[in-house]
Amino acid sequence: MRTVPAVTAVEAAELIPEGAVVSVSSSSALGCPDAVLAGIGERFAQTGSPRGLTTVHPIAAGDMYGVLGIDHLAHPGLLSRIIAGSYPSGPSSAEPPRIWKMIEADEVEAYNLPSGALFQMHRAGAARQPGILSEVGLDTFIDPRHQGGRMNSATTEDLVTLESRDGQEWLFYPAVRPDVAIVRATTADECGNLTFEDEGSTLGALDQAYAAHNNGGIVIAQVKRLAAAGSLDPRQVRVPGILVDALVVHEEQWQTTQTINDPAISGQIRRPLEVVEPAPWGLEKVIARRAAQELREDDTVNLGFGISALIPRVLVEEGHADAVTWVIEQGAVGGVPLTGFAFGCALNPQALMPSVDQFTLLQGGGFQRTMLSFLEIDRYGDVNVHHLPGRRHVTAGVGGFADITSAARHIVFSGNFTAGRRDIAVEDGRLTIRQDGAVPKLVHRVSAVTFSGRRALAQGRCVRYVTERCVLELREKGLTVIEIAPGADLQKDVLDKAAFPLAVADDLREMDFRLFRPEPVGLALDTPHHTKAGK
Repeated sequence: MRTVPAVTAVEAAELIPEGAVVSVSSSSALGCPDAVLAGIGERFAQTGSPRGLTTVHPIAAGDMYGVLGIDHLAHPGLLSRIIAGSYPSGPSSAEPPRIWKMIEADEVEAYNLPSGALFQMHRAGAARQPGILSEVGLDTFIDPRHQGGRMNSATTEDLVTLESRDGQEWLFYPAVRPDVAIVRATTADECGNLTFEDEGSTLGALDQAYAAHNNGGIVIAQVKRLAAAGSLDPRQVRVPGILVDALVVHEEQWQTTQTINDPAISGQIRRPLEVVEPAPWGLEKVIARRAAQELREDDTVNLGFGISALIPRVLVEEGHADAVTWVIEQGAVGGVPLTGFAFGCALNPQALMPSVDQFTLLQGGGFQRTMLSFLEIDRYGDVNVHHLPGRRHVTAGVGGFADITSAARHIVFSGNFTAGRRDIAVEDGRLTIRQDGAVPKLVHRVSAVTFSGRRALAQGRCVRYVTERCVLELREKGLTVIEIAPGADLQKDVLDKAAFPLAVADDLREMDFRLFRPEPVGLALDTPHHTKAGK
């Protein structure tokens, strides 16, 4: 019987050769093999080795709340190139992670590519295929005709290329063939079989392990505990021991950001919904409520990070917790998605799918709606969600955003109409703008295109943008105001605050005044939700 050695984190790091391509399974703190990454950093500090690593992260490794992740490797000489779907992110007031400082200082080549495509690049590498053809990222910053996903001037090579087949444009993403894959599970037996019973998702662990193993590489697994050979339920094994070369035991690994272990996240118990706190009262809740009115009973709905992440809490408060089924890119189906930087997990999920399989659903358009957020919108309806110059660590990157929007039929973006210091009150069913933000979010041209409005319009998608003072829709004649908040002045508060002309719908309506009161709205997901302006 083949057995797999249990080693220290530094001993595991000694298995990594110079110049290796290292694939890391993680989503912020969820599934992050932080002890192994720390071991690599410690070995480098002691010996100056390994040098010149390329790391690949379909979703971010680490957070800004105690799990350093990629920051353990963020040292000149150790890291030469990073390819990631997302990066650690946090509040603008916090010190940026070291990896962001390296990117800004041109000390490392850095790419931001879609998470779903990165998972599939591993699957292609495992199957000895050249790569994948995809529509994901066309006409966005990922397209090589724009930035090619490059994040700084030190990054010059095009990883993604444009191809044409039968008159249709595609992006070609090359296969990933790692020398090393680093994954995390809950339990390993002596044969290296891995189970994930305390995890909120298996993420891409299996495909990343396949990609390394099938190309002659090694697989290092971090786990909480060891078990005797043959003692694990084979139905629970998600990565077989034939793929695993070394085990690192770290008993204190946290389940996800700021969460040691919650069995309701891993599907081991179900908690009563009373534990879900209502979203705090304020403008963001108003926006989330209005966005929730776009939903319909029995929808399958994708959910993104930001203001939109409050929508499930709105549904719970309104008595509609089970009205729709949420699907999030990390793998949870159903339940109540968590908010804040623990986003990526769900309370009481119905199923926990591998991320790569969840992206098959999302890229294939197998859902009714997606609820996302925005930083900027421009005259074409293009959206920037990943690039905030001067404070780049506030955003995680493209993540699964491009994968999701490439096929979504009904897209709802949520965000504030302006940014900066503001004094805007919600009083007695009305919006009162005492002092508006000085920073426009409806700009002439977004600083980087994460979503192409022109492409969505050409494909007949329904795209709406929900803010605290109005709702806009992408139409042939341009961005069109279709609803306005009670108390808001159309000219002064909306049209004059956009950097480009907005159209106004002939049947302009007023947003439901109940959205602007603290008590529950009495939300109905199958009836009209607005009245004519002034009524």
